[in-house]
Amino acid sequence: MTQFFSLHPEHPQPRLVRQAAEIVRGGGLVVLPTDSAYALGGQIGDAGVLDRIRRIRAVDERHHFTLMCRDLSEIATYARVDNRQYRLLKATTPGPYTFILEGTKELPRRVLHPKRKTIGLRVPVHEVVSALLAELDGPLLTSTLILPGEDLPLSDIDEIRERLDKLVDLIIEAGYCGPEATSVIDLTSGAPELIRAGRGPLAPFGLE
Repeated sequence: MTQFFSLHPEHPQPRLVRQAAEIVRGGGLVVLPTDSAYALGGQIGDAGVLDRIRRIRAVDERHHFTLMCRDLSEIATYARVDNRQYRLLKATTPGPYTFILEGTKELPRRVLHPKRKTIGLRVPVHEVVSALLAELDGPLLTSTLILPGEDLPLSDIDEIRERLDKLVDLIIEAGYCGPEATSVIDLTSGAPELIRAGRGPLAPFGLE
């Protein structure tokens, strides 16, 4: 049975945050609000969570998953970041961006793109996510909550509860977070490459 927590968007209740973290640590799959859209999330190393996200989203192993991190230093633990990339990340995090970067050996190979060995990384601006990441003391493996055949993420909490009941272990609600996903920027080549235009402004990357 899917549990449902309603958290305050600015002052999330510590008891519920701790319970959510325990569900994640136990291999649970969670729907959580972010600064751009709802996302599916779970433990990095849990193969079962990875498979469940792929089934819900109907994506294959070439789909880029995203690590939701607490800060820039945590990104640098899980991705190779040179000086040029670091300057761009420092100027735009936290914020509604997902960056494609080459993963490090800290990550299980199964979460990386099979050929490129890359992964998405982001630092969201959302008190609920920040509290959950702090309680977990590490990042979450996530994917935007876009269901098969749809272009936009689910944004209505009642629809999320109806359509994902029994498919996830926990749904966290913390007010409306909108249907617009992050802007996805590939930083692995010489210049930033736009993969998806979303909520994050593109001017900092010269991509307008």
